[in-house]
Amino acid sequence: MITDANSFGRALRDRRKQLGYTQAFISEFSGFSVSFISDLENGKSTAELGKAIYLANLLGLDCSLTPRGC
Repeated sequence: MITDANSFGRALRDRRKQLGYTQAFISEFSGFSVSFISDLENGKSTAELGKAIYLANLLGLDCSLTPRGC
């Protein structure tokens, strides 16, 4: 469950590593800087939401919002 920027970043980092990708590889593929990817993975809360969702999707992760208790 994603509850904050840190847990979102951990999920991205875990998935990236599971796939065997480096931050540099994702940077080349996405056009985002390595520093942006690093900041996002480290839970920087000021990261752009659109870019964060794009990277999650790029790594094969679905983002959804569901009401609690459902």
